[in-house]
Amino acid sequence: MSGTISSTLQTGHVGLNVTDLARSTAFYRRVLGLEPIGEGADDEHRFAFLGRDGRLVLTLWQQSEGSFPTGAPGLHHLSFQVESLDEVLAAEALLRELGASFAHDGVVPHREGAASGGIFFTDPDGIRLEIYTPAGVDATGAEAPTGSAPTCGFF
Repeated sequence: MSGTISSTLQTGHVGLNVTDLARSTAFYRRVLGLEPIGEGADDEHRFAFLGRDGRLVLTLWQQSEGSFPTGAPGLHHLSFQVESLDEVLAAEALLRELGASFAHDGVVPHREGAASGGIFFTDPDGIRLEIYTPAGVDATGAEAPTGSAPTCGFF
């Protein structure tokens, strides 16, 4: 295997800079159902490791100020897949209860006529997030916000 990366390559965890570790930890635990795996809480280095079934999914690092700069190079959005439209709708209801800001009203398809789609929202620091399902959104009759481009690309 010379010159190529292993065929077992896969995405590991995602690390996010946050402004308030306690607030962000509570948000991601509640919305995504993640559990704490580890943390560091000294004054200079505050962080939390969150996961599911012992597997690290998300690391939060309290080392930033302001809000997520959507116009700067870097992360566009972070997406999470669930198995059904019902799970997307349950996440939407919870996010509305928490006062989250949405990019579109309700569940929308990834493009016009697509079976896949979801909700697009921001976390407490303005980081753009998506929870989607690969099928079932076409049955809702929802229209794609942008007919000529993928919904997840421009929000």
